[in-house]
Amino acid sequence: MIFRRLSAPETEPLIHFLTSENWPFHGTSEVDHETVGQWIAEGRFESGENRSFWIDVDGAAVGLLRLMDLGDHTPLFDLRLRAADRGRGIGTLAVTWLTRYVFEEFPDVHRIEGNTRQDNSAMRRVFLRCGYAKEAHYREAWPSSDGTVHDAVGYAVLRRDWRSGEVTAPHWNDEPFD
Repeated sequence: MIFRRLSAPETEPLIHFLTSENWPFHGTSEVDHETVGQWIAEGRFESGENRSFWIDVDGAAVGLLRLMDLGDHTPLFDLRLRAADRGRGIGTLAVTWLTRYVFEEFPDVHRIEGNTRQDNSAMRRVFLRCGYAKEAHYREAWPSSDGTVHDAVGYAVLRRDWRSGEVTAPHWNDEPFD
């Protein structure tokens, strides 16, 4: 498996990749050529704040990893895998790679965040396998294209947890009881 940075001339392969699949656990499950072209023009995939990487297996792009808000102390990421390549362990390898990449490449980054829908059990398992702690549960916060509203779940890894290999849980029961 190779993680290869997206380059400017790869506009058409990126458009094809994003428009030829259904992305059931993303805000927009199906995108068209015009929308992806607009996202590219806006710098959503490559800019001072964003970096994207192809996930190549045996010379073919099976996924796309996008890092966002790289100028912040807490960047966010997005992972997309082709339907035919889901369930093969690629997500775990990709999140492990991106975690190491961000912490090694950006010394000021303190934590890395990711979000998914509550019903995306595969991605939730990936987060846990990769040392991310569940930090948030947003009720009815993720609308899907069919009008259904799902809960969203947020995970993050702290640099110190990544270094130590131990996950520290958030303090959930800290409500003031006056």
